[in-house]
Amino acid sequence: MTNNTIFNVTVCILGVLILSIHIVNLLIKKNKRKDEKALLDFFVFTAVHFITYIVFTFLKPICQSNGYIIAFYTVFYIMNNVEVFMLYKYMKSYVDVPKKAEKPLSVLNVSLFTVFVALDIINVFTGIFFTAENGVYYRSKTMILSQGYQFVMLVTVVIVTAINKKLNLREKTAFALYCFLPFVAIIFQNIFKGYAIAYASIIIAIEVLFFFVNVQKNIDLANEEEKNKEAQIKLMLSQIQPHFIYNALSAISTLIPIDPEKSQTALDDFTEYLRHNLSSLTEKKLIPFEDELKHVKTYVSIEKMRFGNRVNVIYDTAATEFSVPTLSIQPIVENAIKHGILKRIEGGTVTVRTFETATANVVEIKDDGVGFDLNKLDLQGNRHIGLKNIYFRIKKFGGDMTIKSERNKGTEVKVTFPK
Repeated sequence: MTNNTIFNVTVCILGVLILSIHIVNLLIKKNKRKDEKALLDFFVFTAVHFITYIVFTFLKPICQSNGYIIAFYTVFYIMNNVEVFMLYKYMKSYVDVPKKAEKPLSVLNVSLFTVFVALDIINVFTGIFFTAENGVYYRSKTMILSQGYQFVMLVTVVIVTAINKKLNLREKTAFALYCFLPFVAIIFQNIFKGYAIAYASIIIAIEVLFFFVNVQKNIDLANEEEKNKEAQIKLMLSQIQPHFIYNALSAISTLIPIDPEKSQTALDDFTEYLRHNLSSLTEKKLIPFEDELKHVKTYVSIEKMRFGNRVNVIYDTAATEFSVPTLSIQPIVENAIKHGILKRIEGGTVTVRTFETATANVVEIKDDGVGFDLNKLDLQGNRHIGLKNIYFRIKKFGGDMTIKSERNKGTEVKVTFPK
């Protein structure tokens, strides 16, 4: 073997080994994300690509016919196009591509891929890109045109990732490096002819893509999950305040000699209230809205026991067949009672209303309490911890929360859950 052949085979073997480690890592991972499944497919195909080159290198001294040379390079260039096709597929599953751009880009990708694969096959009969004579591979002057699909889609990947506001600089850089490194490598490959520097650049780009994007995303998700747990604990603690427990138990204790049956009902409600709040610490999935509504009614029952007719709640729940995060609606109702209607001597009314639109289920909590100055509300800062934690939980599951309030007129909180 010549020096360049040894170099090329070594690079490909190294690439297969590195990819095999990543492939196994992804295969054994449970609950793979959609983008990780696309990345797995991309890595598997790239490994097959390297293996194909290794096989060709060892068969070349034996099979030196023009037909064999043309057949291999035809497969080789088609595989190059497939690899870019799969890179785009991975990028699309990782990046939130705007709906307006998603369909045109997909049409562009499939159309160009089909055209250039067809041209690679036509080349077998026409030699428009390359040919072979006496077992030697020759490129034609139009060879550069065969890279048209790869060039357009790699540039597209760079642009889509660069303008995406949800990606950080690390992610944008990783995608850009994967797209640009092979072009830089081709320049050096023309200087050091016969050496597969482009393959070496692909290995480097793969490592950047894997560690800067996939591994780092797993770390970011783990940190986000930790923050979510902390928010759950803070929310639970904010809901089970010592003075509320003391006041509720005192009210039940006072009620026992007067109305034992009613006090037993109140104690059952209080026990159910505590149980639901504590279970929210470990609940990671959405729960039926009816379960959350039941928790709301349990809380309201306790407050009505304490404050009588000062607390009035109207339920207008036309829509109930949807799911919500646990402890997402009850704390809002609690805020409406504690900081809204009970701030008035005469009390007031809270209305819990649900309805659905074409795209979402909506829960409205409206009170006729004292209201507050919206200009002082900051859900991103360290004030209003209770509302901030509720807002965090709702946003985590894809929902949204808006608040309207006017002093001495009341407050309206609207929570939207996409269908």
